[in-house]
Amino acid sequence: MAEVADRYRRLSDVFASRIEAVAPDGWDAITPCPDWNVRDLIGHVVEMNQIHLGLVGRKPRRGPTVGEDPLGAFLTTRDQAQEDLEDPAKAAVEFDSRFGRWSFAQAIDRGMCVDLAVHGWDLSQATGQDDSIDPDVLPYLWRSIESIGEEGIRFGFGPALDPPADADEQTRLLAYLGRRA
Repeated sequence: MAEVADRYRRLSDVFASRIEAVAPDGWDAITPCPDWNVRDLIGHVVEMNQIHLGLVGRKPRRGPTVGEDPLGAFLTTRDQAQEDLEDPAKAAVEFDSRFGRWSFAQAIDRGMCVDLAVHGWDLSQATGQDDSIDPDVLPYLWRSIESIGEEGIRFGFGPALDPPADADEQTRLLAYLGRRA
């Protein structure tokens, strides 16, 4: 479980730094998720953290709203999830998911970590930031996506696109998740 806590910390730190770098006029920029602007995208990530906490009976902490303080809202839910991942008993609490019986740590690893990496890319695209995904994380992302299965991935992401023949691994992954890189 320490590996999951470390991965979540690294990915959420990158996501937080990308939120911090949003220019004052960047909150309404449209993301690669066409129905979401930057603030909506951050709201989705905050909400997914809250949902995962709720699945194991934890009440999300009160903090600022995304409308008031996008970074503060993200950090509030991120910090709570991180603390729970670092507590072996809390990380091991199980629930029945649409994919079978999962622990809190498994749900964060297969759901939130993928969201942080991919939506971090979305956020960077919308705000003109470096959109690199750590190449060391890409094999993990593929494994997580495969563990969820095609139906699960399509539920959360758009239809797969054909990447260019000479696409690098990040571009292939993003195309599989319905994004043009």
